[in-house]
Amino acid sequence: MTTLRLKYKDTYIENILPSSKVEEISKKVQKDFEFPIIGAKYNNLFIELNETINENGTIEFLDRTSKEGNSIYESTLEFLTIASAKEVLKDKTDILINYSLDNGIYCEVEGQDITSETVKNIEDKMREMVSQDLSIVKIKVLRKDAIKHFTKQGQMDKVKNLNYTSSSTIDLHKLKDTYDYFFGPLAAKTSQIDSFKLTYIKNNMFVVNYPSTSKPKEISTYIEHSGIIKKYEETQNWSRIIDIKIASDLNKWYAEGKYQDIISLFETHFESQLSKIAEEIYKQKSSIKIVLISGPSSSGKTITTKKLSLYLNAKGIKTHQVSLDDYLVDRLKTPKDENGDYDYDNIKATDIALFNSHLSSILKGEKTEIPTHDFTTGKLIYSGKYIKMEENDILLIEGTHALNDKLTMDIERKNKYKVYIEPLACLKIDNHNRIRTTDIRKLRRIVRDSRTRNTSAEETLKMWPNVDRGTFENIYPYQDDADAVINSALGYEIGVLRTYAEPLLYGINPNSEVYPEAIRLINLLRQFIPISSEGVPKDSIIREFIGEGIY
Repeated sequence: MTTLRLKYKDTYIENILPSSKVEEISKKVQKDFEFPIIGAKYNNLFIELNETINENGTIEFLDRTSKEGNSIYESTLEFLTIASAKEVLKDKTDILINYSLDNGIYCEVEGQDITSETVKNIEDKMREMVSQDLSIVKIKVLRKDAIKHFTKQGQMDKVKNLNYTSSSTIDLHKLKDTYDYFFGPLAAKTSQIDSFKLTYIKNNMFVVNYPSTSKPKEISTYIEHSGIIKKYEETQNWSRIIDIKIASDLNKWYAEGKYQDIISLFETHFESQLSKIAEEIYKQKSSIKIVLISGPSSSGKTITTKKLSLYLNAKGIKTHQVSLDDYLVDRLKTPKDENGDYDYDNIKATDIALFNSHLSSILKGEKTEIPTHDFTTGKLIYSGKYIKMEENDILLIEGTHALNDKLTMDIERKNKYKVYIEPLACLKIDNHNRIRTTDIRKLRRIVRDSRTRNTSAEETLKMWPNVDRGTFENIYPYQDDADAVINSALGYEIGVLRTYAEPLLYGINPNSEVYPEAIRLINLLRQFIPISSEGVPKDSIIREFIGEGIY
C-alpha cells in the first residue's frame, strides 16, 4: 500500500496510511505541545482532528496558545456549554451566545431566570462531560434534513438562516444527543476543553471564562465592564424590539427590497446615541472643557468626532477639533516593536510634551498654531492651522490614547468628558454564532486601506496582530473610565461591506499565511445578502471606509 507523508515544520511525518484521521497523526507530535492539540491547518486550510488525510501536503497543528487554536477552544467551549445546559434545564429553553469580553463568553438563558445554583449545575455537567472524554463528531447532512431537525427542536433561528443557504448539504456537529451548527472548526474531544469557569451575573445571564493565548495556564477573571455591557444590553434590547436579531432577519428585509428602510433605521439609531451624549455634555457645559474620544482601529472615531461636533454646535456650543495623529513624533524617533517595525500605537510615539504645551495654551484662550502630521515624510508640518478657544468653547480630542490620563494629566477629571467607541456587534448569525467585533473592524479596514492607502487585503490581515496588540495594550485598559460608550456597529453594514471586501479577499494567494483567515471572512460575508451602497447616507460612519462621504 502506498503511504503518505506530510511536511511538518522543517521535517516530515512519514508512513501515514490513506484516510488516517488527523487526530491519529497529531499524536505523533503532541510531545511538541504543552497543551492538547485541538485543530490543524492542512495545505493552508483549517481541518478538524476527526477529518481524514488522503494526499501528501503540509500540516500545522494548533493548541490553545495560538490565536486560531484559541478560537477553536472558544467555539468548542460554547458547544459544551449549550449541550450541558440542555441536560440541566431539561426543556427546549435555548442558550444564547451573546458576546465576548476578556476571554469571557456572555451567555443568556432564553425566556427564564436562573440562579447561581443553576449555573453551578451547568458547570458541573460540563466538567462531567470533559471527564467522560466524549467525541464531538462532524457530520454532513442534507439541508432539508437539518431544517426538519431544527424545526422539531424549536430552533427556528437556524431554520430561518438555512432558508437563505443555497448549499444542498451542511456540516453539523454532534455531542451526545445535541446537534448544532457552528461557524468554524471544533475540537474532537471534550477532554481537550479542560479549563473554564462559570460565573452567575444576574437574572438569566452568566459568563464562561477560559484561558487566553498570552496566559494559557490561567482562566481569565470575570471583570465587570459595566459601560460596555450596558451598551451591549441596550443594543440587544433594541434589536429585539425591531425584531432584527440574526442574519436571516436582515436578509428577509433585503429579499423584500426594503433595504433602504433598514439603512435608515440603523442610521437613526446611531444618531440617537450622539444626540444623547451631546445633551449630557450640554448639561455639564459649565465644567467640561475637553471631550476625549477613543476606540480601536476602524471604530469610526474620525467621523463620529465630526458628527458630535455638529450636535454640540446645534446646541450653541462652539467646538474645536484635534487629532492625536497630528502629534506623532518624527518617524525616526518612533519606537519599534519586537519585530523591528514602527510601533505607532505606543504612547511614546506621541509627542506628549508638545501636545500638553499646546493644550495648555489652547485652554488659556491663546491663539495656538497646531501641527499636521505628514504621513508621507513622517514629520510634523505647520501650515497656518490655528485654534483660539473662547470661554464657553469645548475642545474635542480624538485618538488612540485619548482616554489615557497620561495624555491630559494636568486637566482635572471634572473638566473631561470621555467617550469610548467600538462597533459592538449584537447582530448574530444565529443564537449560537455571534459576529465578533474585531471582524467588523477588520472588514472595514480592509476596504478603507485598499481605497485610501493602496494596501492589499493580504497586507491588512498580516498586520492585524499588531493592531490587536496595540488595542489590548493601549485602549482596552481605559475603556471602563469612559463617561459614555458609542456602539458604532450598523446592523446593515456587512451586506454593504460584502460588495467591497469579498473581491479583495478572493485576491489573496492560497499560499499566503493569511489565506485561511480570508476564507473565514468570506464565509462570514456569505451569511448576508449583498446590498448596494447607493442608499448609504453621505454622512454615514460607513462612508469613512467605503468612501464618497461628505467629510
